[in-house]
Amino acid sequence: MHVRRPRASMSQDPKTPKFDEELDVETKPVSSVPRRYKVIFHNDDYTTQEFVVEVLERFFHKTQTEAMHIMLTVHRMGSAVATVTTRDVAETKASQVMEYARENGMPLLVTTEPE
Repeated sequence: MHVRRPRASMSQDPKTPKFDEELDVETKPVSSVPRRYKVIFHNDDYTTQEFVVEVLERFFHKTQTEAMHIMLTVHRMGSAVATVTTRDVAETKASQVMEYARENGMPLLVTTEPE
């Protein structure tokens, strides 16, 4: 991108700086792909497995088989990724799940982090 600067002064005095040369300005390329975020379910000793499966089906549109697999991974490994999506969607889903869990008396923890 070229930027043309106006003359500082119209006088022809050699001491007066003139800004009529062209300058090259580097621009940063804009990423067309937004950064992706993981929605992570964490294990606890109180949230029921059935509730986790229900949440995965309801909020993440997982099939029962997918939801069972994620739930068992959370149970065995301590945490599991439910989905990877844009930051806004990930944070909204995590917030919705946490609110739903509290309404149902479950201490389920769901977090987000960059992929």
